[in-house]
Amino acid sequence: MALRRPPPPPHQDNGRRDCDSKKKRKEADIYQALSSEPVDVAALRRMAISEGGLLMDEIRCRVWPKLLNVNTEDLPPPPGEELREDNKDYQQVLLDVRRSLRRFPPGMPDEQREGLQEELIDSILQVLQRNPQLHYYQGYHDIVVTFLLVVGERLATALVEKLSTHHLRDFMDPTMDNTKHILNYLMPIIDQVNPELHDFMQRAEVGTIFALSWLITWFGHVLSDFRHVVRLYDFFLACHPLMPIYFAAVIPQDLPYETLISRAGDLFVQFPPSELAREAAQQQAERTAASTFKDFELASAQQRPDTVLRQRFRERLRAEERAKLLLATKPRTNRFVKLAVMGLTVALGAAALAVVKSALEWAPKFELQIFP
Repeated sequence: MALRRPPPPPHQDNGRRDCDSKKKRKEADIYQALSSEPVDVAALRRMAISEGGLLMDEIRCRVWPKLLNVNTEDLPPPPGEELREDNKDYQQVLLDVRRSLRRFPPGMPDEQREGLQEELIDSILQVLQRNPQLHYYQGYHDIVVTFLLVVGERLATALVEKLSTHHLRDFMDPTMDNTKHILNYLMPIIDQVNPELHDFMQRAEVGTIFALSWLITWFGHVLSDFRHVVRLYDFFLACHPLMPIYFAAVIPQDLPYETLISRAGDLFVQFPPSELAREAAQQQAERTAASTFKDFELASAQQRPDTVLRQRFRERLRAEERAKLLLATKPRTNRFVKLAVMGLTVALGAAALAVVKSALEWAPKFELQIFP
């Protein structure tokens, strides 16, 4: 007679039910935002940022295009046979894709994987062909393969094309000047949250090159669990182009992913790129993708401070003496409304959600200003 598994303790069973209930509510909220007319993109951004992200690939197939403002009814045509002929990037792309075995699910049949690798090559080459101003870089395929595995070849090509001309634009310049400029934000961010670590890294002269693969692949090259990769992509697609560098700054703390994501979002609000630019580099920033995003100032300029959210945020600062000291001399005028607009309200409760609603009512055209 087979032994029966004992039932889980009551508290574990209740916790699992609560988790399932929360996921179902979030899934319902996502589909409600998708069915709104027009689609509630602001709500989708909040869902992508908040705990658990977009939950499943089926939802990502519908939400990622909305986050990137891609029309799924007007996708690029299937590539022709001439795509690979006399293409200057073909050989390098081929080599990189052949080395990308670990980016495919373990146990996938060779025939299926090889077919996906061919689609990956075509998707990359098609984006480059349609946008001759873009230059391929090693690591680009790590981003494209993530989209390919989630949404399929044609939609992946459209999403990656939009991403390449916005969030990834600086990495696809003829030189690495703008990429180095973005990496230069890392040390000022670390200095704000952990001066001792910053000083140690400066004395050790480690530089920032260690974070290059994190940044240019959106961590796809270094994370072994695909669930973590797509969770980060949910977060990055809904945020400012510099958010990956903020996430890189919190990794040394070795915290769980959801906590890291929340902390990276908090860092962005506390120390936006506009405040770090002087420390990050001496060069002009007009050509970078980050400079076109306006740090959400276009939206927050019309917002009203909210005393409830301010009070909740101050309570969190009292619990974190270090953060309190760091922020003591920094202006707080727009932090709360930026937090609301970004949707980083996981730890702030229902009061913050009410502020988000108020913020969106005050800035109804915010979504139209996300991408130029």
